Amino acid sequence: METLTPQKIAEVTGGEYVGIESDRNIAVTGAVRDNRDVKEGNLFVCIRGERVDGHSFSTAAFNSGAACCLAQQKIPDAKGPYVLVDSTLEAIKVLGRYYRSLFYIPIIGITGSVGKTTAKDLVAAVLSAKRCVLKTEMNMNNELGVPLTLMSLSEKHEVAVIEMGISDFGEMGRLAEMVRPDIFIMTSIGYSHIKELGDLQGVLRAKTETFAYMKPNGIAVLNGDDGMLLNYDPGLHKITFGLNEYNDVHAANVKALSINAVEFDIISGTGKFPVKIPAYGSHLATLAPAAVIVGRLLGLSDEEICNGFLTYSPVEGRSNATTPNGITLIDDCYNANPDSVKAALTSLSSLPGRHIAVLGDMLNLGKHSENMHYEVGAFSAQCGIDCLLCQGEKARFIYDGYISAGGIQAKHFPQISELIQEIPNYIKKSDVVLVKASRGMHFEELLPVISGMSL
Repeated sequence: METLTPQKIAEVTGGEYVGIESDRNIAVTGAVRDNRDVKEGNLFVCIRGERVDGHSFSTAAFNSGAACCLAQQKIPDAKGPYVLVDSTLEAIKVLGRYYRSLFYIPIIGITGSVGKTTAKDLVAAVLSAKRCVLKTEMNMNNELGVPLTLMSLSEKHEVAVIEMGISDFGEMGRLAEMVRPDIFIMTSIGYSHIKELGDLQGVLRAKTETFAYMKPNGIAVLNGDDGMLLNYDPGLHKITFGLNEYNDVHAANVKALSINAVEFDIISGTGKFPVKIPAYGSHLATLAPAAVIVGRLLGLSDEEICNGFLTYSPVEGRSNATTPNGITLIDDCYNANPDSVKAALTSLSSLPGRHIAVLGDMLNLGKHSENMHYEVGAFSAQCGIDCLLCQGEKARFIYDGYISAGGIQAKHFPQISELIQEIPNYIKKSDVVLVKASRGMHFEELLPVISGMSL
């Protein structure tokens, strides 16, 4: 494979090489935006943010072993070579697109309003049973994170699983132009970023921009339980998954063994086989068939797929279940939208015990916000949630919806400090407690309070 060098980076991005002549052709491997993540030989991308300017950390990056910097302003007394461009964000996208073109391995792209991170980790776990897999880490699914992830590809990788997240029109097209997925999974069409995208048709239109950047032999793996995706024609070979029997591959007989495992059967035209995933959440059964499809497309046997599922573990803040002090605590506070909250409530209601939902504002819902919060509250009551605690300006409508639908016990807190102070008064030993809100609500502050209670 062609070696990436500062000279090549300058050529690809249209930038200016700055440095001594002998450094033009040193090897560059991988790219990072945080100097604390620099490894020997990395490209350090200087991003100018609202609060921090990456150019200020170029010296620290070189001291940590960076081979080169990508900068949009001159670096005085630079300790190594750098490439000067008009915009480092635009340049890293160009570089990511070029670098991906050097690899001829299967690339799986994943998006959806709900479940894309879980689906990404399930697919990666399955494929890891037989292949060396690169996958998106943490929340690196945007127009900066995706090219940085692509830049992590190396000759050892046999497949890549790339999560692709958007908030507006055009973003998915720009991501897809970089990723060029061979297989594209869509988990759902829901209300995430509805403020920018207008309505569900807008969400569908934005997320399906990818198909224009796939080869004619590309494969669309769509959640057939979602009516919009079931009826959508991607112009490519389409395979559906989900829980309903009409899907090409579906899960059935779902059983939550405990907070530590869920099991179910995978059923398709070739028969069925049992699967066990060592994690909490019935939502896993909805997404697992997509991982089965990808595994089979890439030549894994059903036994290898099962072994891959056994290595799955959830990302922190996404349906992590623990049992501190005799209660069951479900940490799902990484983010929230109406669809993901309803899925979390459904999984919560499947567990034995008294069910407490601690919910906060779901942000970026625009004109739909009040109605959607109200619907989540009503859904909470319909799920049999025994106690609802909610906090935030819009969460008041969750409270109203819960009470109107016959909810048993509820309280709304305007401030998180009030919730923190009173939450111990509502939780008893053996309760099952879900904590979920949009990331901007900082509900992670509740976790140590709940975990540290004396019951």
